[in-house]
Amino acid sequence: MAALPPDAASARHADLEHTAHAIAGVLLEGFDRHYAIFRDCARTAKRHFESGNWLAIAHAAGDRIDFYDRRVKETVEELTRTFGVSGGGPHADALWSLVKRHFIGLIVDHRQPECAETFFNTVSCRMLHRSYYNNRFLFVRPAISTDYLDAATPSYRSYYPARKGLRATLIDVVLDFRLDSRFADFRRDLRNVLGAVRRRLPRPFVPDANFQIQVLGNLFFRNQTAYGVGRIVNGTHAWPFVLALKHDAEGRLYVDALLTDATELALLFSANRAYFLVDMEVPSAYIAFLRSIVPDRTAAELYTMVGLQKQGKTLFFRDFLHHLQHSTDAFVTAPGIPGLVMSVFTLPSYPYVFKVIRDDIAPSKDTTRERVKDKYALVKHHDRAGRMTDVFEYSDVAFPLERFTHALLRELTALAPSQIDREGDRLVVKHLYIERRLTPLNLFLPQVDEEAARRAMHDYGDALRELAAVNIFAGDLLFKNFGVTRFGRIVFYDYDEIEYLTDCRFRAIPAAPPGFDDTSGEPWYPVAPHDVFPEEFATFLLTDERLRKAFIERHGDLLTAQWWQSVAQANADGRAREVLSYPDAVRFRRTAA
Repeated sequence: MAALPPDAASARHADLEHTAHAIAGVLLEGFDRHYAIFRDCARTAKRHFESGNWLAIAHAAGDRIDFYDRRVKETVEELTRTFGVSGGGPHADALWSLVKRHFIGLIVDHRQPECAETFFNTVSCRMLHRSYYNNRFLFVRPAISTDYLDAATPSYRSYYPARKGLRATLIDVVLDFRLDSRFADFRRDLRNVLGAVRRRLPRPFVPDANFQIQVLGNLFFRNQTAYGVGRIVNGTHAWPFVLALKHDAEGRLYVDALLTDATELALLFSANRAYFLVDMEVPSAYIAFLRSIVPDRTAAELYTMVGLQKQGKTLFFRDFLHHLQHSTDAFVTAPGIPGLVMSVFTLPSYPYVFKVIRDDIAPSKDTTRERVKDKYALVKHHDRAGRMTDVFEYSDVAFPLERFTHALLRELTALAPSQIDREGDRLVVKHLYIERRLTPLNLFLPQVDEEAARRAMHDYGDALRELAAVNIFAGDLLFKNFGVTRFGRIVFYDYDEIEYLTDCRFRAIPAAPPGFDDTSGEPWYPVAPHDVFPEEFATFLLTDERLRKAFIERHGDLLTAQWWQSVAQANADGRAREVLSYPDAVRFRRTAA
């Protein structure tokens, strides 16, 4: 092909620059539209909390998850309609390199540059071929640093007890949240908080010159509780805390707890719970503060917990790629009983499992790929109550082929051939879920002593109760579908048979008719698809006598249809209790609550 004359080449380059700048502008406008709606959800949550509209808070948290994909879809459609850019093509390399460069220029002074980069990646990946998924065209690595980035109004407020005294300072901390609701007994709450703070600080406490209390400017909302997040700083020491605010039966505010223990805080910010709603102009500043509160949580986990789950996915995958570079072990089939719906593999040196839906799901499961994906989406949008693992969902993930064992490759090729492609030295998995690796309960129980097994069975029953309280029935209650966390909590992680509790029909087994043959393999009563018979749980789950005894001593009522019927009715009537994100033992006891 003949070279273009200099003037023509210059004109073409100018056109390309103009188009790239315009595309970058549309991309940033799409992100800004998304983040404005995201922040509005949090402001709305504050209003709903003040009015006690708990159902609206739950809807806001669930609906917000889908807003990102809607804005991405709108932006893709606008770019395709206006510029006709998609796929590859002869000019794609030059164009998208320029688009990225112009986009970087637009976000240099942006308040959410890291999230804008992720939005750029998402839109671009919808439009480009996989061969363009590299740092030249996408933000595989961040281009804009968020270190020390903050808003004109700082993300956290600092208070100095040496000036006004601890009591007056704590009053300012609470009042600065500017909640419209009145407190039922603020003096009592203040006494409770002062007592908890003094018990937490060392004795004797000697204030240093920098003695201060730092509190994030906006409250975190989840379910029926608002949380103020802060830390006490003195010298080189810092003590994190979270203040839990609730409404009493008359709609008046009270301080329910002050969380200061590291485990309590880690469980509050657990990925096994619903995402918080919090208004953040500069999310990176909030995340930096939170990492000082819960240092064992990664930035990926914390971005996810504040509702920026797409940014969480981006950071998680960067962490994963970094780990792959610095490890040599192979992907293997995950330990435990093989699933009938998923093929599950793991990297022993990395604490997560990778789940791929099988092409041919076992007939006994009576489900389809789309129904399984719907179940996982249900869990993503629902209150997980601390008892269901959160899941990252990815498409077109390229793994190094050499890191797969031959046995695992045979398994994936046999069970999910439609979901894998080999591209050179890469194995591309078209769709998968990633979740934290846990010890399966069925493997845990035989390995522990009787007391540990007893505690596990008690917590297993607690998990079923708390799931029921948020209108969830796990469906398949076998121990292999539950795992044990590092905190010893039992959580559910296999969602293909999950149902809303209110969609189930809990029944007692009727008495057998006279002369019925006990050896018959067929029941003497009709069974509909959503029928559940809790009396059968003991027969199929509690076959070990010591486990049966431990379960029944605390949860015998879970083996009756009546208990499940009553909780299902409470959910249907809107009377279900809140599953707290912190232990009942740390609550300030109140007779008025």
